[in-house]
Amino acid sequence: MSDNSFISIELHQQQDYRFEARFGAPVAPLVCDEPPPLGGSAGPSPVELLCTAVANCLSDSLLFALRKFKQAPEPLSCKVTAEVGRNAEGRVRVLAMTARLQLGVAAAELLHLERVLSQFESYCTVTQSVGQGIAITVQVWDSTGARLK
Repeated sequence: MSDNSFISIELHQQQDYRFEARFGAPVAPLVCDEPPPLGGSAGPSPVELLCTAVANCLSDSLLFALRKFKQAPEPLSCKVTAEVGRNAEGRVRVLAMTARLQLGVAAAELLHLERVLSQFESYCTVTQSVGQGIAITVQVWDSTGARLK
């Protein structure tokens, strides 16, 4: 028996490089667009969506890992920055990504934090998948401004 599941979305062109992404009920459609000069920035670009997927998955993974120990790190936030440039063939690519997760509390308030920080990334489906082709640096900071990872 396979553990595989399948996720599918549909894109429908609205105009030029603007597409509506449909995820199926109950999720509302999302407009995606390229920035100028190709598109009109009517929605997030594909690179922004990639950054969003990495940020969301890392945040979910960190939250899940902390909640397993009945810890409350809220409110969490995450900023992902993608370095976009040209590869050796001169084609535009995402060259690297940096994710900065911010805990909503001081590290001293959380039990088992060292263990969580050593493991949570390995459970992040999106980051582990994307990271096979794009270098992703993950940082974790607490609410006092201390870098934990």
